[in-house]
Amino acid sequence: MSYLVNTIGHVQLNVTVREALVEEATNVLGLHVTRNDDTATWLSSNGREAELVLHDFEENSVRSVGFEAVSEAAVEEAARRIPAVGCRIVSERPSLDCCAAGVVFVTPQGHTFEIHTPVKDDITRRRHYGAGVGPLRLDHVNITSPEPAETRAQLQEIMGLKLSERMVDDGLSWMRGGNRLHHILGIVRGDTGLHHYSFELAEFSDYCRLGDRLDQIDKEFIWGPGRHRPGDNTYAYYVDACGAMVECSGGMAAIADDEAFEPNVITALKRPENVRVMNVWGTPAPAVWLEHKFPFARPAA
Repeated sequence: MSYLVNTIGHVQLNVTVREALVEEATNVLGLHVTRNDDTATWLSSNGREAELVLHDFEENSVRSVGFEAVSEAAVEEAARRIPAVGCRIVSERPSLDCCAAGVVFVTPQGHTFEIHTPVKDDITRRRHYGAGVGPLRLDHVNITSPEPAETRAQLQEIMGLKLSERMVDDGLSWMRGGNRLHHILGIVRGDTGLHHYSFELAEFSDYCRLGDRLDQIDKEFIWGPGRHRPGDNTYAYYVDACGAMVECSGGMAAIADDEAFEPNVITALKRPENVRVMNVWGTPAPAVWLEHKFPFARPAA
């Protein structure tokens, strides 16, 4: 199956504290505001018009997660596949006007996803020099699902995502898109929600700057810095002002021989035997990371 999506496109959050989250995203993470009005703020880490979009709402929740299609024809093909796997189309228009085409759908588990054409991107404005750490791009999300294998199968069929790695019990799996990085999407067993959204850092020293910026607002990393075994990327996590978990990640492995690649299956599931199976430097995931919950909004009718 050919990839219909290349990478993660956007994360849209409903938030009760938009001003506080904008301040944190700009001064700590290092995003910049590309659009701001009475109800929403668009932010980006590069020349793309939107990566993180914040909407005023009475609850903190995920509005949608977008995946960037390889073409407009790919959006059309994905829309054709959606009903066949039991998902429901709620809009055949993109939610953001910086995309030419898009389709929004809801899974039986209650996730709202969008497949859209590439976000408008000014490649001469890739770098920004604000107060924050300054990531390169939004690079992946991990969602939670009560039926992770079913969710994986739906997204594989609709988008052409491929499995890179999974736990033998499907408690956690990682899927890649056309950019062939180890994953643009992780699926964790749990109540329907977002486990974390992730921005890519350029240098390992950026974690020092990020930690110091968090310290200035009396926050700290909840896990890391470290290096994951799956994906081989470095990582550090913190919780943002609306309660969502943010990962900063670097150096994720790419799948060079896509056709011949065989997904790895992790069979060691219990501590302490599995600690280094998951984390190269042997740092176990803390309870706050394992138990994190951030819901999706109620799906549109």
